[in-house]
Amino acid sequence: MRLWSLHPVYLDTKGLLALWREGLLAKKVLLSLTKGYKNHPQLNRFKAYSDPLNAIDSFLYFVYLEARNRNYNFNVSKISTLNLLVEKIPLKRGQLEFEYNHLLNKLKLRDKNRYEFLLKLSSDKISTNPLFYVIEGDIEEWEKTKKA
Repeated sequence: MRLWSLHPVYLDTKGLLALWREGLLAKKVLLSLTKGYKNHPQLNRFKAYSDPLNAIDSFLYFVYLEARNRNYNFNVSKISTLNLLVEKIPLKRGQLEFEYNHLLNKLKLRDKNRYEFLLKLSSDKISTNPLFYVIEGDIEEWEKTKKA
């Protein structure tokens, strides 16, 4: 499961579709409607929020908006768009940079044009999903990184 902190605009088609599907799975986990993924580390930031379901719905809403911009037909009725978060969730700069580089590695193989476009962006100019705001810090504790 990868719940990208990056703005969904950066994702290729495969990545955006996967993010929607995995976000909906995350919502099912938070609703206790599935047996798997209950302790998935990427859910920690949503679980830590005062209203986890509101947080995941807000996250998914911004994914939906990007899909709509691309004329994809995501079913918005799967989320509640009535109670979008007012308070954003902090995201460490190191995590954002890690995800940016992780996405670049994926796009290098899947979508050369998007890869070339993103490569030209400075990593300090990368936007987050609007649910998040950037704070200083390293990679989030919950992130799975390859050990040296």
